[in-house]
Amino acid sequence: MRLNKYLLPLSSLAVLGCTNVQKQMPNIVLIVADDLGLGDVSCYGSRTILTPHIDSLADAGVRFQNCYATSATSTPSRFAMFTGMYPWRNPDAKILAGDAPLLIDPSMPTLPKMMQQQGYATAAIGKWHLGMGYGKLDWNKEIVPSGNTVGFDYTNLIPATVDRVPTVYVENGMVEGLDPSDPLLVDYEKNFEGEPTALTNPELMTMPWLHGHQGTIVDGVPRIGYMKGGHSARWNDKTMADYFLSKVNSFIDSNKDNPFFLYYGLHEPHVPRVPAERFSGVSGLGCRGDAVVEADWCVGQVVEKLRSLDLLENTMIIITSDNGAVLQDGYDDSAEEIAIAAGHDPDNGLRGGKYSLYDGGTHIPFIVYWKGHIEPAVSEAYFCQMDLYATLGEITGGKVAEGLDSESYPDVLLGKALTGGRPSQILEAQGRLAYREGSYVLIPAYDGANYNSTGNELGCNGYDSLWDLKSDPAQTLPVEDKDRLESMKATFLSTVGSLYSSDTAVDPLE
Repeated sequence: MRLNKYLLPLSSLAVLGCTNVQKQMPNIVLIVADDLGLGDVSCYGSRTILTPHIDSLADAGVRFQNCYATSATSTPSRFAMFTGMYPWRNPDAKILAGDAPLLIDPSMPTLPKMMQQQGYATAAIGKWHLGMGYGKLDWNKEIVPSGNTVGFDYTNLIPATVDRVPTVYVENGMVEGLDPSDPLLVDYEKNFEGEPTALTNPELMTMPWLHGHQGTIVDGVPRIGYMKGGHSARWNDKTMADYFLSKVNSFIDSNKDNPFFLYYGLHEPHVPRVPAERFSGVSGLGCRGDAVVEADWCVGQVVEKLRSLDLLENTMIIITSDNGAVLQDGYDDSAEEIAIAAGHDPDNGLRGGKYSLYDGGTHIPFIVYWKGHIEPAVSEAYFCQMDLYATLGEITGGKVAEGLDSESYPDVLLGKALTGGRPSQILEAQGRLAYREGSYVLIPAYDGANYNSTGNELGCNGYDSLWDLKSDPAQTLPVEDKDRLESMKATFLSTVGSLYSSDTAVDPLE
């Protein structure tokens, strides 16, 4: 894949106001799960995992049947949500290491910056994976730029993923709980002398690795990358959900009398799946199922907090996932074997999953709840997470940058229009691109292996293929319509220009 830094120069992003709808200023809580598939949520059809808290919001709000992330992995999809730009416009928008620099240029307009300009208090709590700082990071000093730089007043974040070092919380650019006498060192190239890893000290592991996770062992779990020191700052996997909820509750308490925008990035059910002890065994589907139940409980706790402060009628709650599901993602946790035995399909019959250009890679759960303002409904309208920027801007009266890929569909988001929405979208999976137009999806020819080490099918067919998701949502047979295929390919190529190449490399696993 050959990429240019940005196809739209930042200087062209002039600002203009949205005035098409009556201005409203609800609190907005955006909850983004990590690797949660449609089939993991019972309101979408799961009969093996029950998610009553998410279901209750879906029953009283709008459940979207056709909502998409831009990408089949988390860094690109989150980049798009916050910037309103397709991630393929930025060559660095790919799965990031734990010590990667901040991906979002601080000069870029962003969704949280827009909310700040509207008088909202803003916070990002939980999973981040958009990089921090510049160059070689010194984790023992204030990290600049941080998530605060792109529009968040308060941040408390996992630098990357739960399976990557450093395994610490970063609050407002500072590693929380760090002892200066035990400095934190991080390296993604080589280990620090004497530090235990999965290869040198396998006896320390409580969760064996299968691929890609042979680095530093923390909490009995081997991670990607190497770290030394920072022992007082290291997180405990089993208390992570409670930790972040405490930060969420504190932020809501502090801003209950003012409008606020809260991004809450759940770490579940991304690997390693180590939920709190009280959730162990409750799902009957192993640690992954238990992690989904824990995520659902977290949603319930946020709703209860808002209810206790009498804020539900003035708060829009959006629940979604960053990409499709994956079962076996580098640890020997039996998630795949247990799911198969129980008949659990996390992608709800869709082909592919995380990492894939097939529909299971980017077709994600999406629920919008706003007590007293949104009528219960099931929406067939096409919506993309990237459209939150422009759409929330129009709803709140915010100033939305000109030239974004984000499109505004307020009636769709609020459930007033249950059909229509976005007419087309470029889809992305690990640097590869596809094109959707209406119900049809073009997956161009790509060379390379069609499966990665997770077992998920990637969509590398070696030939151009056309699929009709309306008549064949499982993508079992390509459509034989040469004229439509050629027309869509021409539109696709005119949109992405020279970015398309059949010769692509697969990035490291997330």
